[in-house]
Formats: sequence, structure tokens, C-alpha cells
Amino acid sequence: MSEETTGIMPFYDVDRTYEDNYRFGPFGAFAETLGGDAKTGVSDDQVKRALAAAPSDGDNAATPAESFFGVPVDLPFGIPAGPLLNERYTTGAFRMGFDLAVYKTVRSRAWGCNPFPNVLAVHPASADGILTPGSAECDEGVLADHEFETPISISNSFGVPSQDPDVWQPDMQRAMERAGRGQLLVPSFQGSRVDGMTPEQYVADHATTARLVLETGAKVMEMNTSCPNEGHNRLLCHAPDQVSTICEAVKNTIGDVPLIVKLAYLPSDDDLEYMVCVTAGRGLVQGFATINTISAKLVDAKGAQALPGAGRDRSGVCGAAIKPSGLDMVRRLAGLRERLGLDFGIVGVGGVTEPADYFEYRAAGADAVMSATGAMWNPDLAQRIKQAR
Repeated sequence: MSEETTGIMPFYDVDRTYEDNYRFGPFGAFAETLGGDAKTGVSDDQVKRALAAAPSDGDNAATPAESFFGVPVDLPFGIPAGPLLNERYTTGAFRMGFDLAVYKTVRSRAWGCNPFPNVLAVHPASADGILTPGSAECDEGVLADHEFETPISISNSFGVPSQDPDVWQPDMQRAMERAGRGQLLVPSFQGSRVDGMTPEQYVADHATTARLVLETGAKVMEMNTSCPNEGHNRLLCHAPDQVSTICEAVKNTIGDVPLIVKLAYLPSDDDLEYMVCVTAGRGLVQGFATINTISAKLVDAKGAQALPGAGRDRSGVCGAAIKPSGLDMVRRLAGLRERLGLDFGIVGVGGVTEPADYFEYRAAGADAVMSATGAMWNPDLAQRIKQAR
């Protein structure tokens, strides 16, 4: 079980299907703060009763101390796109002190999830538990099983599922309304490539999805270009000219609303600089969030494919193992920002499991920091960072 080794019930139950998590979650401390049960989750009625009994103000009585792309926030720390599946999850995050909550990436149409299981514990062979992008281990195989240990690293093999807009639009609006003083709901979105779609239609689908998100009242938006959802582990962020074209269409749709682009790890300095120049340099992007995951081949103890199904020999890995890569991207982006004289924000993501990690990312140049895996198993992480501050 997910909590036997760590002793903590994560708010996304890795022993349940994605569909069950969507329907019954969150779990753990997130469920309890909403009037539910750590093991069985929480219902919409329980959330309503909990909010009516003690309306959330985000524990921020004073004027918010900082800002996130122009929006006042108490602490620029939160949970990125991925584990916050719906309004119940984002509300739980707000009530646990995470002042930034990124709503799970949505699409212009319903989109299914990869088969269960989606989350396995990942154990890099190195003594320090670090996974290096493009290393021999990533290609030859990293052990993945059900032994969840701290510091924790996990597989992220979902395939970017999405509800239909008729479902996620009203839910996203409710999620925004649950933000307390000094807190912000950030929607994540992406385009969807389907058979027979032309390049122009693919661009247009991004703009359509951005418009649907804009209709919910979003103040800041994040576009995901870092998930291998088109097959063969192809990442949109590896095609900067295409990203630039898409960003132009999106900005023409959303106007002055700040746009953040989510990036994977880009090992080439030249490639990263080119990405920055054709997006932020053109005024199309106001910030970058990085990194998402590191792609690796996952194997079980016998060396066989760890995740079932065709095309799932590799998975994104997140958690403690990717922290050095996340910090590296932040430092390089901060260096480019200064050298090129550009004005863009940087959101640092990857391997944040302790308060010290937050401060390390800020020192590296991040304007905001987020934690997914770390927050799942450390639900009081935001509160601990605020105490340390």
C-alpha cells in the first residue's frame, strides 16, 4: 500500500484508479480538512458543510506579502498541474495552506486516462537517488514497484486525461471561488492532437481550449507543452517554433491574461535560449514553469516492463529524483532573463519535499515554487514553509 512505508496517506490514492480518485478524492489530510475521511475520501456535500462551518480565508489575515504574475498571494508556493483533479482537490490544497493551486490540465474534449496503475515508486540506482536526463539508466531501465519510500520518487503515467468542457468549466469556476485571501487558482490547459488533424487545426485547438478556460474567469493561465501525449514520447516543447505559433494564437485569444508555458528539461543551452527568444522575447509568454518530469524506461525486479500496456515502457518520473534537473533549468532561465534583459517569471518545480527545497529554488531564481509528489506525501509542507519563513 502507498502508506505502509511512508506512514502517510497521500491526498491522491495511488492504489485507486484515476476515475475513483476523481469521484471520491481527495484522501488523507486533504479529505479531513474538508470534513471527509482520510481513507474513504470526501463528498461534495461534506465539502459544502465544511466550508459553511468555517469559510476558508487561506489563513492569511494580513495583506498578501507577494504576488504571482500580478495577483497578490501570501506565499508563492503551491501544487502544479497533475494531482489536483477537481474543485475538491484544489479546495483541500487551499485549506492546507497551498496558496497556488493549478487545476489539472484540461482539453477541448473528453480524454481518457492510461490504464491503472499510473503511479509506481521509482528507485534510481545511484546512491543519492538522483535520475539524470538522458542517462544510460533512463534508457536501460529504472526499478519501479509498490514500495513507496522517502525521499519519494514516482512514475507519472496518466496520459493527460480530461473531462468534457461541460464538466470541467463549471467545476473550475467553483474552484476559483474557493480561493481564500492571498490565494489563486491557476488553470492548466493544452491542445489535443487527433487522427486526421492538420497542423493548423492543432494550433486552433489550443486557442479553443484557452478560450474555454478564459470563460471561467482565469487570472493567470498555464499551457502544458511538456507531456508525451502524442505518442512515442514526443514533447511539444522540443519544437519551439511550433510552440511560438501556438502561443501567438493563444495570446490573440486571451489578451492580457498572463500565460505561463510548462517545460520539460531541455539539456541544450542553445535550445533553451531559442525557446525563450521565440516566446517570451516576442511578448507571447509571461513565464515558464519547469520542470515536469524526466522520461525513463521503468522495469520491475525481473527487468520486465513495469507499467502494463503498449507504449508504456517509458514514463515520466517526478519527485526527489528530479530536483537537480529542476534547479538547473531554473538557474539557466534566470541567467537568460538577466543576460537578454527580458521580463518573464520563473516557476520552479521538481523534487520539493522539504521547506529547504523551497528556499533553494527561490535562491536559484524562481519567482514561485511548486510541489506535486512532495505535497502528496507531505500535506503540511506549505504550513511548514510559512513557519520557516
